[in-house]
Amino acid sequence: MTREDLADTLDRIALLLELQGENPFKIRAYKTGAEIVRSHPDDILRLARENQLDGIKGLGEALQKKLHELASTGHLVFYDELRKSFPETLFELFDLPGLGPKKVKALHDQLAITSVAAVKAACEDGRIAGLAGFGKKTAENLLAAIAWREQNAGSFRIGDAAPIAEQLLARLREHPDASRVEAAGSYRRGKEIIHDLDFLVATSRPAGIMDLFVSMPEVAEVLANGATKSSVRLRNGLQCDLRAVTNEEFACALAYFTGSKEHNVALRSRALARGWTLNEYRLSPTEGSDTTSPPIFPDEAALHRWLGLDFVPPELRENQGEIPAAAEGRLPRLIELENLRGTFHNHTTASDGRNSLEEMAETALELGLQYLGIADHSKSSFQANGLDETRLRRQIDEIRSLNARWKAEGVDFRLLAGSEVDILKEGNLDFDDGLLSELDYVVASVHSVFTLSEAEMTQRIIRAVSNPHVTMLGHLTGRLLLEREAYAVDVPAVIEACAGTGTIIELNCNPWRLDMDWRWWKLAKEIGVKCAINPDAHRTEDLQWLWLGVKLARKGWLTRADVINCLTPEELPFLRH
Repeated sequence: MTREDLADTLDRIALLLELQGENPFKIRAYKTGAEIVRSHPDDILRLARENQLDGIKGLGEALQKKLHELASTGHLVFYDELRKSFPETLFELFDLPGLGPKKVKALHDQLAITSVAAVKAACEDGRIAGLAGFGKKTAENLLAAIAWREQNAGSFRIGDAAPIAEQLLARLREHPDASRVEAAGSYRRGKEIIHDLDFLVATSRPAGIMDLFVSMPEVAEVLANGATKSSVRLRNGLQCDLRAVTNEEFACALAYFTGSKEHNVALRSRALARGWTLNEYRLSPTEGSDTTSPPIFPDEAALHRWLGLDFVPPELRENQGEIPAAAEGRLPRLIELENLRGTFHNHTTASDGRNSLEEMAETALELGLQYLGIADHSKSSFQANGLDETRLRRQIDEIRSLNARWKAEGVDFRLLAGSEVDILKEGNLDFDDGLLSELDYVVASVHSVFTLSEAEMTQRIIRAVSNPHVTMLGHLTGRLLLEREAYAVDVPAVIEACAGTGTIIELNCNPWRLDMDWRWWKLAKEIGVKCAINPDAHRTEDLQWLWLGVKLARKGWLTRADVINCLTPEELPFLRH
C-alpha cells in the first residue's frame, strides 16, 4: 500500500459515486481527499495507518476512517461493495482516451454500455455518434483507441513487469535446489515492451522448483506443468515460462532463450563455420565432424570467446551490428548505473509532483547522487499547475537558499534550478529569454497540439532547440507506451538540429515514455549529441527509474562519455549559476 494507492482508491470511489448519480458534494469530498493524500507534506500513509489524520483540513471523520482501514488492512469494504454494483468490464472504459466519468455515465445510462466491446459496437452502428455530447469525431477517436488497445493486447511495459520479474527471480533463487537462476528473453535484453517473462534455472532436481513456480500466489492459471518446463499466467495477465536445465547446459540455454532470434541466427552461423550446431542446450558436432566431445561453457562469456567474439551484453543482442563489432573488438564499454552522478528532469509539489524540494533532495542523497535538477512545468501546462514567472523565481530563490544551507552544513549535494518549459505551437517558448537566463538549465518539451503535420512538428521543435537558452530536449516524440502513439516528427532531422546547436536530448526513463527511443541513440551518438537520463520523477519513488534509463541507454550503445549525468556538478558545461 502506497500514498498513490490511497489516492487512486479515493478517485475510483468518486468515479463510481458519480456513475450512481450520488450527491455532488459527496463526490467532491472523495476527489478532494485524493488531492490531499497526494500533496500532503508528511507521511500520510503512516498517519492513516496509525489513525492520526485528525486535524488535516479537507479530511472529514468518515474519510479518515476509510483511509485508516485502507492503510492498515490493504482493503476497504465500502469500495469493494461499491464495485459490486457495476459489471467488472465497466472499469475498462476509463482506460479509453476521451472517456471521463461524465461520458462513461452517459454511455451507461443512455445506451446500457458496460464494456469496451459494447463501445465498439455502438461506434460502428452509429449510436454513439448520435449521442448528445459525443458526435462522429468522438466515435472515430474511440474506434481508433480500441484498435490500438486490441493491437497491444498481451503487451506490457518493461517498467510495469520489472517488479514482479525481480520478485519471482528472488523467490526462485532462494530455492535450495536452484544452482543458478536468470531472467531471459526480451526482459533481459531491455525491450521497452514485452509479452512474457522467461526464467531459466540450473538444477539437478527440478521437481521442487517447478512445484514452487506453479503454486506462487501471483499465479492465476497454470498453462503447463512439466518435468523441466512450466508456464503460468499471472493475475495481471502476464505469461511466465520457466525452464530447468543442467548446470552444463546453462550457458547455451541462457544465450538461446535471451535471443533475439536474429542474434541467435548469427551465433549459429559462427558455430556452423566451426563444425558445430548450436541449439538451446548445447553444442553438437555437425555430420561428418571428426570430434564427438562438445565443449562445456561455464558462462556466456566463455561461449562467446569460443565463437571468436567479445562478450555481447544482453541489451545489444538485436542483430544491429553487435556481432561484427564483437568479432573485431569494437564493442563499447556500456554505461553502468553507478556511473550516474545526478539527473535533471524532476518535479515537485510546486507543479504536479507529489513531494517537496527537500523530500526529493533527501531521496536523491540516499541514492548516492551528487545533484538533482528540478524542472517543474511552465505556466502553459495549466493542467499540471505550471509555474508562472513569479512562482518560478520564488522557487529559484528557495533552491539557492537550500544549497547555501547545505554548503554551510558540509553536505555534498546540490539542487539545480531548471524548468520544463513548454514548446508552444509555433516553436517559441513559454518564458522569455530574460527569465530563462536566470535558470541553471532548461528542458524544452511539447505538451500540447500533438496533431501537427510531421513537417510542422519538426520545425516547431527545431525552432525551440535553436534558442540558446535551451539545454536539453524533453521526451522527443511525446509517446506514451501502450497508450498514445508518438506524434509525427522527423526524428533524424531533430537529432541533426540538436547536434548543430549542442542541445542535449533526454532519455526520459519514465516507463510510460522511454523517449527518445533506444533505436535512435546510435545515430545521435555518431554525430555528437549527448544524452541526459531523466526519470521525469513526480514523486520520490520515481527516482528509482534511473536504472531503467541506464538499461535503455545501454541498449542504445551509450557509454558514460555519452551521458551528461555522469559528470560531476563542477564538470557540467551548461550550468549558468
